[in-house]
Amino acid sequence: MKTTFGLLMAGTMLMGTAAWAETTLTIESWRNDDLPVWQQTIIPAFEKAHPDIKVVFAPSAPTEYNAALNSKLDAGTAGDLITCRPFDASLALFQKGKLADLSGMAEMANFADVAKAAWQTDDGKHTFCMPMASVIHGFIYNADAFAKLGITPPKTMDEFYADLDKIKKDGTFVPLAMGTHDQWEAATMGYQNIGPNYWMGEAGRQALIAGKQKLTDADWVAPFKELAKWGPYMGDGFQAQTYPDSQNMFTLGRAAIYPAGSWEIAGFTQQATFKMGAFAPPVAKAGDPCFISDQPDHALGLNAASKNKDAAMVFLKWVGSEDFAKLYGNALPGFFPLIDKPVQIDNPLANEMLGWRKSCKSTMRSTYQILSRGTPNLENATWAAAANVINGTQTPEAAAAELQKDLASWYKPQQ
Repeated sequence: MKTTFGLLMAGTMLMGTAAWAETTLTIESWRNDDLPVWQQTIIPAFEKAHPDIKVVFAPSAPTEYNAALNSKLDAGTAGDLITCRPFDASLALFQKGKLADLSGMAEMANFADVAKAAWQTDDGKHTFCMPMASVIHGFIYNADAFAKLGITPPKTMDEFYADLDKIKKDGTFVPLAMGTHDQWEAATMGYQNIGPNYWMGEAGRQALIAGKQKLTDADWVAPFKELAKWGPYMGDGFQAQTYPDSQNMFTLGRAAIYPAGSWEIAGFTQQATFKMGAFAPPVAKAGDPCFISDQPDHALGLNAASKNKDAAMVFLKWVGSEDFAKLYGNALPGFFPLIDKPVQIDNPLANEMLGWRKSCKSTMRSTYQILSRGTPNLENATWAAAANVINGTQTPEAAAAELQKDLASWYKPQQ
């Protein structure tokens, strides 16, 4: 009997080990450009320390992610770990019970309150995603093209247009590598990029949330007025130009300036054969204070319906560690770790953009917190408005008026 019992116990233990060894975690994300980095660097580092857990990074297209993720979550087919967009989109998932509460994780102490704010309830009592990285907006330029044309990175909008005019007159390069087909670039790399210098960063963003400013105020219309000037510098057929088209145009050396987010750095570093530099969004006039969109970009949450919660928590604890921050910040330069500890970044272009935090005040995209909770969704509406303004199918004033009307239709402080 002892022998039989021993064999049964051994068999049970082996079955348990085998079951655990077969645990596979799936990560949902919109960062499809990062797939090779996850497969070749990040996942192997985790699996080396945890050979009993396998990880699959399964991204969707950025423009399809929200809808696809919601459908999967509702159908019970979503992955174990959910890459969380900042603020309202993820908060809505938590409020629907789709994301687990991670407030009790000891690793949350590694992040300052401001880093966690994008993935917390309004009262700050519940944190539902482990912070990972932020991105900074600005412009990346072909330094070889600038040297050839004898131009320097602009600091004011007048200097910006003077550079664009010189690039256009020379004819070798398209001045601005951006299209309006996908719309979101026009808002994200256009309006939200240059806008903070007009609405004074956090002061304006908070005033809009409080209802003390309106989208029809001069400071909010001004960025649209600038975007209305961009079309002639964006090359023939920019209305049909997609996001990948713009990336290729720049990395192949056909364009001089790319309105950017720091998330492009890793890919551009691999693909471009020319020297690159970056400049912060130019201020309206010399002497004005500068502001940058230093956007909390993504975090990682736990699917509340995951059948592999124990293994998923092991991965989340690693994501909240200093070791992960060092690995991630250098594996994906331009995604700046949010951990409240110094992290050495080796990429010079990433360091250049990170350095703007010392000379400019940081803010976040104006549409992400609170203001996109209703219908019409202000974030998505701003995509269309910015694209329309650049295309010349809507005036800056009309675009701002439509956005204000949409916002006031459901948001009481703006009524």
